[in-house]
Amino acid sequence: MVLGILGGAFGIISALGTATIFGGFFKAFGESAMVEEVYSRCAGGLLLGIIAIVGAISVNKWNRIGGGLMLLSAIGGLFALGLLWGLPFVLLLAGGLLAFRSK
Repeated sequence: MVLGILGGAFGIISALGTATIFGGFFKAFGESAMVEEVYSRCAGGLLLGIIAIVGAISVNKWNRIGGGLMLLSAIGGLFALGLLWGLPFVLLLAGGLLAFRSK
């Protein structure tokens, strides 16, 4: 549960930081198409971070569903933010696999 909450929180921080840094960088140089892509990827990362926290909270009652949500967020975050999702990926992967082991 703790790994999932930490992974989701770091995922949200990663998504917001990416939107701020890279979105501002591309906006400063007038690349509006890249700004839209960065913001849409970060919105996906933000949503996956929230899903991870919901999965971590539900792990005590429904361990399979909570573990599945954390694994889904871990893998989906890699597609959304790439290596910027590295720390949340490791935390959510470990939390999701441990949730499947618990009974």
